[in-house]
Amino acid sequence: MALKISLKPGEKFVLNGAVVENGDRRATLLLQNRASVLREKDIMQADQVTTPARHIYFPIMMMYLSDHADEQLYEQFVLRMNEFMGVVSAPEVLTDCVAISRDVMADEFYKALMRCKKLIAFEQERLV
Repeated sequence: MALKISLKPGEKFVLNGAVVENGDRRATLLLQNRASVLREKDIMQADQVTTPARHIYFPIMMMYLSDHADEQLYEQFVLRMNEFMGVVSAPEVLTDCVAISRDVMADEFYKALMRCKKLIAFEQERLV
């Protein structure tokens, strides 16, 4: 099944490690096979890793974009997830943490990233 991506003018995304930028008009791409795709809004730069939930998101994102398994990224993820789960008591957040961990163990990194956005939102609510 093809993946359909609709792009705004000038929107950037990463496709299998290559940064691609759309031209000056809306465009639609159809990807016919499996590929690692991450929109600009979902890309986190290293200097944006400023909170515990972002420390979880970043290594997952790097694993997703990598073309090979990276033990250091996985260890970083495990460490940060354990730290996060050690200080959070909300059952729904802990359930999300377990689901994210399962996704990572199953190499379902994109799914884990989308779930991790909930952790970032939860954290943001607490920090404001």
